Amino acid sequence: QGSTISIDGVDISEIGLEVLRSSLAIIPQTPVIFAGTIRQNLDPAGKLRDQELSQVLEEVGLGKYVENLDKGLDTDGAIFSNGQKQLVCLARAIINKSKIIILDEATANIDVETDSFIQKTIMEKFKDCTVLTIAHRLNTIANYDRVVVIDEGKVVEYDTPYNLLMREKGNKE
Repeated sequence: QGSTISIDGVDISEIGLEVLRSSLAIIPQTPVIFAGTIRQNLDPAGKLRDQELSQVLEEVGLGKYVENLDKGLDTDGAIFSNGQKQLVCLARAIINKSKIIILDEATANIDVETDSFIQKTIMEKFKDCTVLTIAHRLNTIANYDRVVVIDEGKVVEYDTPYNLLMREKGNKE
C-alpha cells in the first residue's frame, strides 16, 4: 500500500501501459526467438530496410554470420545458439530504441566472452538509458552506477559496486 514504481522520476502508474511497454526491452535469462525468420525476429512490423537490419546485426556481432547464411535475413531464426539468441534480443532492444532495459540474468547461460561483449555493447548503446540488471556474477554489474543487494526479499545493501566490494573486502580482512 502506498508504494510506487518510478523510473527516471516518472511514476509508471501515471502513464499508459502501451507507452510503458514500448519504452521497455527485456532480455531474459532464456533468450526468446520467435517462430520465423531472422528478419521477422528483428522487425516483426516489417518497417526497416535490409541495410538497417544488417547494421544492427553488425553492432551486436552477428553481421558476418547472418550475411554468410544462404538465405541471409530470411533464414529461420531457430538456427541460433543460446549466445546468438541473446545477441538477437539485444539487437531488438537497439532497434526499438528502448529507454529502459531489463536484463534478467541475461548472460547466465552464455560463455564469458559473449557476456563481456554484451556488457560492452550495453554500456555503449544504452548509456543514456535506465538499465536494470538482475545478476549473480560480479563482473556483470562491475560498471553499473548503483547496486541493490536483496536477501530474502529485503534490500540489505545499496551502493556503488566499488563501495560494496570494498566493504566486503574490509569484512574479510
